[in-house]
Amino acid sequence: MDYLPLFAAVKDRPVLVIGGGEIAARKIAFLRRAGAQVKVVAQHLDASLQQLAERQAIHWVATTFDESQLDSVFLVIAATNDAALNRRVFDAANARHRLVNVVDDQPLCSFIFPSIVDRSPLLVAISSGGNAPVLARLLREKIEALLPGNLGRMADVAGRWRTRIKAFRRTTDERRRFWESAFRGRFASLMAAGDEPAAEKALEAELTQPGSASGEIILVGAGPGDAGLLTLRGLQVIQQADVVFYDHLVSDAVLELTRRDAEKICVGKRAGAHAVAQHETNRMLVDAAREGKTVVRLKGGDPFIFGRGGEELQAAAEAGIPFQVVPGVTAASGATAYAGIPLTHRDFAQSVTFVTGHYKADSTPFDWSLLAQSRQTLAIYMGTMKAAEISTQLIAHGRDNTTPVAVISRGTRTDQHVATGTLEQLEELAKAAPMPALLVVGEVVGLHRELAWFRHTTGTDAFDASVINLA
Repeated sequence: MDYLPLFAAVKDRPVLVIGGGEIAARKIAFLRRAGAQVKVVAQHLDASLQQLAERQAIHWVATTFDESQLDSVFLVIAATNDAALNRRVFDAANARHRLVNVVDDQPLCSFIFPSIVDRSPLLVAISSGGNAPVLARLLREKIEALLPGNLGRMADVAGRWRTRIKAFRRTTDERRRFWESAFRGRFASLMAAGDEPAAEKALEAELTQPGSASGEIILVGAGPGDAGLLTLRGLQVIQQADVVFYDHLVSDAVLELTRRDAEKICVGKRAGAHAVAQHETNRMLVDAAREGKTVVRLKGGDPFIFGRGGEELQAAAEAGIPFQVVPGVTAASGATAYAGIPLTHRDFAQSVTFVTGHYKADSTPFDWSLLAQSRQTLAIYMGTMKAAEISTQLIAHGRDNTTPVAVISRGTRTDQHVATGTLEQLEELAKAAPMPALLVVGEVVGLHRELAWFRHTTGTDAFDASVINLA
C-alpha cells in the first residue's frame, strides 16, 4: 500500500494553490466544497476564479511563488504547466513537512486526490495510487449507480440517534444488529421515499418495541429482459430484499442481480398453465411481509401495465402492509425500441394504444372501431393466441389489410426475434412466434428495416439475425 487512506478535515484551514487555470479551478472547487480557506498564487486567474476572488470566496495572495507562503498553510497544491516551478513547490513543501500534490505528476505528490462518491456525510474514496486515475473514475461511476442518493440523509439521521441507540442497546453487537436491520428495512425505505418524520417513527418503534413492525412489499418493474434496462432504483431495491417473488417474464440476467442470500420464489403465470393463482400470490406477499421481511415483487416490464400490480397492492393495503412501487420499462417501449420501431412518428402515427389480448371473459369487449382507426400504433400484449380475431376485427372495422405488423418475441434479449408482415398475415406470424411476444400494428412498423439497430448472433439473416419478413 503506497498511500495511507485518510480523510482530512480542511474546513476553515488555509490551503495554498499555485496556478490559476482550468485545472487549478477544478481543485479549488473541490476544496471549497470541503470548506477550506483557499489561497491562490498565480500570474493570472481564469474567469471563474477571477469572479471568486472578486467575491472574496478565495484569496489571490500573490502573482509569484515564494517559499515563505508555505509557512502558514495546511496543504499545498501545484497546478501549473511549469515543471521547474512545480518541482520548487514540491521541494519547499517537503522541507517544511507540508503535504503537497503536484497535479498529474505522481512522483511529486505526498498526497493524492481520490475519485469521490459524495453522499455527505458518507463518502467513498477510490484510488489507484496515481497509477490509473481513469480506471478509478470508471469504478466511481459504477459505485455511483449502486448507492442511493438518500444515503447522506440516512447517515445524518443515524448520527442524531446514536446516543439514544446506545442507551437502549448496550453492547456493540446489539447496536450493529439494530442498524443492519434499520438500513435494510422500513427506515431505509421511508428515507428513500423522502418521508423523514415517518422514518424516524419507524426507528422509534423498532427501538422501543423490537420486532413489532411488519415488513413491507416493494413492487419492482424488471423491464422487458435486458438487465441493462433495470432502473437504478430497481437494482438498489432488489439487492436489499429478504424474499423475491418473481414472474416467468423476469430474465435470468435480472434475477442474477438480486441479493445473493434472498429467498427466491417463482409465482409466474403462463397461458394455460398457471403456476400460482393470483389470490394465492397476494396471500404469500402479505404473509411474508407480516414476518417482518422486505418483500420484493419482481415483475416483467412495468408492474402497472397489464401486470396485475394494482391488484397485489390492493391486497397489501387491505392487510395494512406498507408498500412502494418502482416502475420499469414496459415491453411495448423496450421491445419496439430494440426492434427499431418507433411507437409514434410525425409521418405515420400521432398516438399509441396499449391493449391486452388476455382479459376476463365477463369484461367489456374492445371498441374495435376505435382500435381500427388509422395513423395510430397498437401495441398488443399477450395477443398471440387471439391474433386471428384481432386481425379479423381490425380489418372488418376499417383498418387496411395491408397495414404493416410486427411480432416481437423475447424483446431486448440476445435471442430477440422479429417477424414482420401485413395485418392479414398476423395470425400466421403469431403462430410461428416464440413466447413471450408483443404484437405491433401500424405504419411505424415499416421503419423497422431502416432503424433496426440491435445486433446479436442468433439466427442467420445478415441484416438482422432474427427477422422474418412476410411482406
